[in-house]
Amino acid sequence: MGGREETKPQTTTDFCGQSVATRDAYGATLAELGAAHEKIVVLDADLSGSTKTAKFAKLFPERFFNMGISEQDMVGTAAGLALAGKIPFASTFAVFETGRAWEQIRQTICYSHLNVKLCASHSGLTVGEDGASHQALEDIALMRVLPGMTVIVPSDGYETRQVIQAAAAFDGPIYVRLGRAKVPACLPQEYTFEIGKGYSFGIGRDVNIVAIGIMLPMALKAKEMLAQSGIDAGVINMVSVKPLDKELLLEAAQASKFIVTCEEHSVIGGLGSAVAEYLSEQNPVLIKKIGVQDTFGCSGPADELLQLFGLTPESIVETAKAGLAQK
Repeated sequence: MGGREETKPQTTTDFCGQSVATRDAYGATLAELGAAHEKIVVLDADLSGSTKTAKFAKLFPERFFNMGISEQDMVGTAAGLALAGKIPFASTFAVFETGRAWEQIRQTICYSHLNVKLCASHSGLTVGEDGASHQALEDIALMRVLPGMTVIVPSDGYETRQVIQAAAAFDGPIYVRLGRAKVPACLPQEYTFEIGKGYSFGIGRDVNIVAIGIMLPMALKAKEMLAQSGIDAGVINMVSVKPLDKELLLEAAQASKFIVTCEEHSVIGGLGSAVAEYLSEQNPVLIKKIGVQDTFGCSGPADELLQLFGLTPESIVETAKAGLAQK
């Protein structure tokens, strides 16, 4: 009994108001959940120090499986554990989890609608110096196209904690996109995450900015900058990319002149595509997409890469003003 008490982690902070990487919030929350839910098991592809699943491994070694550099085996094993009644969380870098193991995710997890949680870190450009080979800019598209897959992109540590708690309680396959870089806190204390729901920081009359992940704090900064020019901009955190919060999205489209989408992902197949697909059928409106423009990333410091690829508050402001001029 005494040994069991020693393995229980301290209750983690809720991360509200803290600037942390979403992968760090994931690791801490997963370790906390492990103490409360014995069915949770964790798999990693030899990157547990980077994905932060090492915290769970240290506390619950009998429920942690290092599969080595073998992502396809990791996904297949996670599927088997789900069939055995476990709640598997499988983690590695996003480019390897969604790319190298895509067929296994499709055939084994999604086709059978298995209860596997794919929580991938190091997504987007902010992987930084590891360069294009490690910068997943297609992962949302790859996961969003799969029938039955839920796709979630948290924006800060506070939201990530709630997302992981919800993922553990959710029955079915889910993909959670996490990042390497620290991100500023942007969600208020009263915020509550719910799958299929976004969060509005006010609906704008001129333009509404729909953002995910690291782009949310940039969208909020752009909202302030636009206000200084007399432009009424709203911001929506569309954390649930699939399923979308269609009701909130429709409200934003009907209230304003046009929509700007912001994502640290290719403009093809990601958030912008999801928004355009829905609104083109329900409420056609001008949509401008900020993201990576059909190219691979490159090596460099994260902040410099965001500048290079136009993922900044200034780019959002410029795009919003150009859209208003077009209207």
